[in-house]
Amino acid sequence: MSRDNLAGDLAGNALGALAEDHDDARWAYGTGFHDPLAGLDTAVPDGVDGDALAAYCLMLGDDALIMSHRLQEWCAHAPELEEEVALANIALDLLGQARLLLTRAGQADGTGRTEDDLAFFRDAGEFRNVRLAEAPRGDFAFCVVRLLVFATWRLALLDRLTASRDPVLAAVAAKGVKEVAYHRDHAAMWTIRLGDGTAESRRRMAGALAAVWPLTGELFAPHDVERRMAERGLGVDPSTVRAEFDQVIAEVLAAATLPVPDPAGTPHEPGRSGRDGVHSEEFHALLAELQSVARAHPGATW
Repeated sequence: MSRDNLAGDLAGNALGALAEDHDDARWAYGTGFHDPLAGLDTAVPDGVDGDALAAYCLMLGDDALIMSHRLQEWCAHAPELEEEVALANIALDLLGQARLLLTRAGQADGTGRTEDDLAFFRDAGEFRNVRLAEAPRGDFAFCVVRLLVFATWRLALLDRLTASRDPVLAAVAAKGVKEVAYHRDHAAMWTIRLGDGTAESRRRMAGALAAVWPLTGELFAPHDVERRMAERGLGVDPSTVRAEFDQVIAEVLAAATLPVPDPAGTPHEPGRSGRDGVHSEEFHALLAELQSVARAHPGATW
């Protein structure tokens, strides 16, 4: 079997569990599931630090979880019904990625923590998502620009992550590439539509770009964990995807007749990023909402 076919089979096994009907009712995003990694080789690859692998999975999983939550906030607030459905589906795609990655984190570090434990019972300083994902909802222009930036960056990461030596990461990435390609294209469509639309829509898109762009510097500053995982063939150094990101964004903004912001963005301050557990005040409010029911009724099932 070719490597590409193997990755496809692994992805199908991993994500197929999400659609199956099981009796194991847990908090995990409102549906009962069996082991989400069933059918995959979950042994930590030889010579790999399980704690480092878990930390890396938390980074990718937290990005998806928190971005999903922000997108879910658009339910009943999007400008048209079709967009309600589109944003909800994008949020669900990211939620599926999050639960696989969080489950892998709890398995890799040997703690046995579930995705429920990691999503609902960690404090803010234990989350490792980039701050772009946690920024307040903003208006629809902000939603579009943030999604364009996030999806363009994540797609480049996932595309390279399909070659990971960790079979779980490779499987999640192989499926995620297809999902996030749609997310990026959907956001690009709206960027062009609004940027090259009315004077008001253009003004709002320009304002959204100005608000989002300072948050991009963090995306390409490799954390020590990311660097170590890349060196061992398990992860991706985010600095290596900057050129691809800049090219895609430039093409989309040119079609939208919007100016390209300064490529450098805001300088990244080492040790003070979301990857280090340093988050905004808005993140604490987000987390309180996300975790409120699970914490009020710990151990409950439905």
